[in-house]
Amino acid sequence: MQVYYSISELKPKLNAIKKQEQTIGFVPTMGALHKGHLSLIESAMNQNDTVVVSIFVNPTQFNNKEDFENYPRTIEEDIQIVSHLKDKLMIYVPRVEDIYPNGLQTIQFDFEGIEHEMEGSFRPGHFDGVGSVLKSFFKLIEPNKAYFGEKDFQQLQIVRKLIEIEHIPVQIIACPIMREPTGLAMSSRNKRLSEKQFKEAALIYKVLTEVQADFGIKNVNELTQRVEETFEANTTLKLEYFIIADEETLQPLKNKEKNKKYRAFIAVFAGEIRLIDNIALN
Repeated sequence: MQVYYSISELKPKLNAIKKQEQTIGFVPTMGALHKGHLSLIESAMNQNDTVVVSIFVNPTQFNNKEDFENYPRTIEEDIQIVSHLKDKLMIYVPRVEDIYPNGLQTIQFDFEGIEHEMEGSFRPGHFDGVGSVLKSFFKLIEPNKAYFGEKDFQQLQIVRKLIEIEHIPVQIIACPIMREPTGLAMSSRNKRLSEKQFKEAALIYKVLTEVQADFGIKNVNELTQRVEETFEANTTLKLEYFIIADEETLQPLKNKEKNKKYRAFIAVFAGEIRLIDNIALN
């Protein structure tokens, strides 16, 4: 395993791999690696000759300065966590200048409306930041495949739309959500939870599984009301939103249609720490 801190160091290695007609898998991360990240890396290693894992806390996708400043940065620990994956793995810890050579400027994307739903409505500009950083990474690394977890399902759909509208020749691989024994979706932000918050946060997945079980029985309004009442009764967690939406368009469900797939999305605050999750309903 090798660690690269600039594209000038990494690019010659990538070019040599391409000349040998070997495949490159890419796993973009913001660090604070956990088992969820490792599952993405393992999938990438099983399907490619070489894997590049980036560690970069992208400033342009944070609309909350405090959230950006408090985001866990554990580079040495991250490198240690993947140090046993020696043969195929490259770690890329870029400088801001590599990703944003013209300064911290975001591209304004038209993702055909999905950028305005859920996360987009609560975090203005977030998906322009996501699109900007990924477009830059894809240009620098030129991977054959890129791996994303379904925990950030809306982001996954944004990435799929990005490669479509920008004509980027990369295959997007979706990987299932990894969960703690309590059911809580694994996230770098979990490291900031107190013991009590971590325990209480198990309620998020519990609620989602109950919605999943009742999706064919109760209507959207009934399900939404029950979720809202559940969190109103909890003093540790505060519900930001709960939405049942079409998986493809991310439009909130109004009238259920037979041949469409639906998913429940949720965002919850534990103190100042924001947690998101989702679950397929059919």
